[in-house]
Amino acid sequence: MNWGKWIAVSFVAFAAFIGTLVTVCVRQDVNLESKEYYKEELAYQQQLERKKNASALVHKPSFSVEANRTLKVSFELFDAVDEGELILFSPSNPKQDVKFRIGDKKSNEQIFDLSNMNGGHYKARMKWTMAGKEFFVEDTIFI
Repeated sequence: MNWGKWIAVSFVAFAAFIGTLVTVCVRQDVNLESKEYYKEELAYQQQLERKKNASALVHKPSFSVEANRTLKVSFELFDAVDEGELILFSPSNPKQDVKFRIGDKKSNEQIFDLSNMNGGHYKARMKWTMAGKEFFVEDTIFI
């Protein structure tokens, strides 16, 4: 029995395993929350202020996905909104992110068509300006 041969085979097998592991890890796609993650991190204090402003509201926006693949956003203060946007963020695939502009000030509800979107888990992020203050809310929806 030659122990030296088996020790050498063990080292070669271990090196092949480590080489395969490194190759697989390097080829993995690593997605951050957004492409400008670090830039957004620097402005995070402003985001905290937006969330704080939204949490102080008596009437907050609510999101519901309807059976006909539409998203209904209900907010009693839509008439006071100066400008805003709604982003449907897909954590699993940034190519599926969709941005909508908030514009109808005549109604307390806005309807957004989701028929061209893939099903799955999304984060609904609504950011708007009202009376000179910025607001932000986030909710999870499933399409």
